[in-house]
Amino acid sequence: MTLSEAKQAVVEDFSMYDEWLDKYEYLIELGKKPGPFPESSKTDEKLIKGCQSRVWLDSKVENGKVIFSADSDAIITKGIISLLIGVYSGRTAEEIADDDFAWLDEIGLRENLSPTRSNGLVSMIETIKKIANSLRDNG
Repeated sequence: MTLSEAKQAVVEDFSMYDEWLDKYEYLIELGKKPGPFPESSKTDEKLIKGCQSRVWLDSKVENGKVIFSADSDAIITKGIISLLIGVYSGRTAEEIADDDFAWLDEIGLRENLSPTRSNGLVSMIETIKKIANSLRDNG
């Protein structure tokens, strides 16, 4: 699935729900799905700064693709980071760095989060882009 197709799939998933309460439930379900995140990876350098909740993001490169894994101590926040890594994990650093993340506005995520969660979302996006830019520049 291309990056464009992955983003469109999320937009379609969110469009199935009329109420934001249902969309929050969807995020909670996403937060329950990720595989185990090793306790040894829950370090300060993997902690995303600017999130009210604690969010850890790890990345590695396999076959030229950036693979992300993440965890959070808050279930909705874990759902949000799961949504992001579901779209961007397995992409090249160039694809991630060059993306505008506009699909998040298309699903209305930023405008329907509390200000602190919205700030956390911005921090997650900035961290993902920073990792991708670093890998692209050093790759």
